[in-house]
Amino acid sequence: MDNYKKLQDILSEIFEIDKADLDFGIYRIMNQKREQVLDFINKQLPKETKDILAQTAQSDSAALQKELDDMGKQLDDLGVVKEDNAKYISLKAKIEQQDTTALEQDVFSHLATFFKRYYKEGDFISMRRYKKDVYAIPYEGEEVKLHWANADQYYIKTSEYLKNYNFKLGADKLVQFQLKEASTEQNNNKAQGDQERRFAIFEETPIEVSEDGNTLFVNFTYEPHKKSVKQTDLTAQAIKAIQENLPPAFADICANGSAATESNKNRTLLDKHLNDFISRNSFDYFIHKDLGGFLNRELDFYIKNEVLYIDDIDTENPQHFLPFLGKVKAIKTVAQKIIVFLAQIEDFQKKLWLKKKLVISTDYCITLDKIPETYYQEITENKAQLAEWITLFGVTVKTVDDLKDEPYLVLDTKFFSQDFKDRLLAEFDNLDEETDGLLINSENFQALNLLQEKYKEKIKGIYIDPPYNAKSSEILYKNTFKHSSWLSFIFDRIYNSKVFLNSKNGVFNIAIDENEQEVLGQILSQLFENYNKTCVTIIHNASGQQGENFSYTNEYSYFLYPQNGKFIGFENRPIEDADIRGLRDVTGEDSKREAAKNCFYPIFVREGNIIGFGDVCPDDFHPKMNEVLEQNIIAIYPIDPQGIERKWRFARQTIESIKNQLKVNFIKNRNVYDIQRIKTEFNFKTVWTDSKYFANNQGTQILNNIVGKDLFSFPKSIYTVFDSLKAIEFGVKNPIYLDYFAGSGTTGHATIKLNREDGGKRKYILVEMGAYFNTVTKPRIQKVIYTDNWKNGKPQDTQGISQMFKYQVLESYEDVLNNLKLGISQAKQDLFSEEEKTAQEYLLKYMLDVESKDQLFNMKCSAILLPTN
Repeated sequence: MDNYKKLQDILSEIFEIDKADLDFGIYRIMNQKREQVLDFINKQLPKETKDILAQTAQSDSAALQKELDDMGKQLDDLGVVKEDNAKYISLKAKIEQQDTTALEQDVFSHLATFFKRYYKEGDFISMRRYKKDVYAIPYEGEEVKLHWANADQYYIKTSEYLKNYNFKLGADKLVQFQLKEASTEQNNNKAQGDQERRFAIFEETPIEVSEDGNTLFVNFTYEPHKKSVKQTDLTAQAIKAIQENLPPAFADICANGSAATESNKNRTLLDKHLNDFISRNSFDYFIHKDLGGFLNRELDFYIKNEVLYIDDIDTENPQHFLPFLGKVKAIKTVAQKIIVFLAQIEDFQKKLWLKKKLVISTDYCITLDKIPETYYQEITENKAQLAEWITLFGVTVKTVDDLKDEPYLVLDTKFFSQDFKDRLLAEFDNLDEETDGLLINSENFQALNLLQEKYKEKIKGIYIDPPYNAKSSEILYKNTFKHSSWLSFIFDRIYNSKVFLNSKNGVFNIAIDENEQEVLGQILSQLFENYNKTCVTIIHNASGQQGENFSYTNEYSYFLYPQNGKFIGFENRPIEDADIRGLRDVTGEDSKREAAKNCFYPIFVREGNIIGFGDVCPDDFHPKMNEVLEQNIIAIYPIDPQGIERKWRFARQTIESIKNQLKVNFIKNRNVYDIQRIKTEFNFKTVWTDSKYFANNQGTQILNNIVGKDLFSFPKSIYTVFDSLKAIEFGVKNPIYLDYFAGSGTTGHATIKLNREDGGKRKYILVEMGAYFNTVTKPRIQKVIYTDNWKNGKPQDTQGISQMFKYQVLESYEDVLNNLKLGISQAKQDLFSEEEKTAQEYLLKYMLDVESKDQLFNMKCSAILLPTN
């Protein structure tokens, strides 16, 4: 294989030409331009390389000819026969035999080496070689530098396509894999119980053929299987079932070697495409933030270190160095054209990724107490709504009177006509203000991008519980950079969410376990440069997670909050654990009145209750411990049993802030009143050990009682989130909380629970991409609105809370990409094709932007299959 063939193969892989049979995502986009891309790789690049080297060779020949002429003149002047001179003969032969073929092969070899170095399985990875097995990282003089392989890329968490996958067979046949039954799971969702979703052949009807006989449909299921059931085994069973039922007209898909590789000479087309179909639902990928800049910097580095060697410079005869300059020029010119093209494709994907996604649907869930009774008759006639109430709450509604008896049943507007929705929502004077929560079914990066303008600096607290990268719920990445991928994944999402925090008092809180805790801490220090950072240890599994050496009983929770001030709230302890002590200082010189004059003042009591505080007493005023005033008021002073004037522990200017902690204590044997401080509020400790934080008892069991068993694994204890929110809400009466890894909805549940306790109006924003948005997250919120007391999926009372929340579905990145169709008018096509240079510039720089312009915000192109309950 010559060096250009190597380069062609690498470029075909990078430009996805080797995936011509894939009909989704960027593959489909590139396939639409397959001919132009192949022309660029196979014709334009080698031609330009040859032209550049030919120009260099021509320049070299002119210089060498001048050198030959000068040498001939010198030999003639000396009377030497130049045709007999060895140097003259050698130089003349060099001019006559000059050939750029070897130089071309060298250029192609370097180009192949360079582009292969930075590309792996669909992603461009920063692997700058400083020397053999040594890499260089970007460094700008920081005191401490945290770097990871994917630091300059967006982590793209795909949704599971679960859509048509088809490939051509011969000239007129088509094979299509399709799902007959599927339950989806997205966003690196935690495994559900002892089960994971797998692809398997649809045993009832494994194969179908279209009426015209030209399309073969292979039917699959995508359903939970026990973890012990391997996908490879199910794939083998599917292949066997297909072979046994395959019509003769499609026999070629099972022909040995029809899709052979070096490692698998017998691979069939069926093996290949079935593997692609399954794999594309198993891995995620990346989009480079500045691929053009990155590759150009790396190209300069590569040329200086691996092409242009200092020893090659012949200072005695600069002409001999000219061929090296020609090689460098050819490498750089050709490589830069490839880079421009690659950057166009990558930037196009980046634009689609960063584009604010359209809202596909919006609905509301509203408790009946908020809905005028004039709507009740229509509601009782809506069979879908009535059926959901039976499913969710076990409540059967038949008449309007039934509705009047159930004020906290949650109506879902998705079951009603647009006219009904419009009329109902018009009943609210300020819909946004009266809405208690917002649930968004979307990839969280996209949701954060959409919400930024509306909620900028309006969030008091962010609480998130992201995927942990633990072995029990390990995230599958397509490359081997497991930790680097996780860091890219979490970095951009935290970075995007910072703008939501109130700049004066906002608090960020993130849960994590031991797998990524150390590096997460470094990322948080980088992102929250002027914040305090505290890492709290939470005992969430007292029995421990058994391991080879240590048994982990804890996880971690990072709190990031502004410097210089009180921003974290208090822990509330039960009265039996209260700190009870006298308000009066009792011993030592520092406890006496003269040590702090503003701590000597009366506390007024009537009928055993504190009714107020007097002014600081003058120095010459010396009262008794208890002074009886008018209207049965007693003034209590900090005087001890020996009559020594002491001081209260709090100055007059601060005592009223703890009034709710003070209690009047009558000392019977001395017949006097004194003041006690009963403290139940304390600063949170950095180790939380209470059993209420145990994830199994207060997380899994509570969730199972609400929505049923095995629908979601590893939910947080409701009290872990409850206390976290209490900690981060300090200083704001009715804060807004944001959780963009909503999972089972614990943050929403905790917010509602807090409001139940004190009548507050806290609000919540939950973002979740997983399919369990409709089976766990949203139903959980609906149910805990109706009551907070559930057992085996049934309500134990009807002590509800008045609520209304909005929920939305956003268009996904894959929807945008898969629905795009490149198109250009004939007039523009003719214009761009008139001149070869213009045509190439259009192909390399502008093609994707120009031809997709009319479709990026086309609602028709964004239609998707909406999820249902």
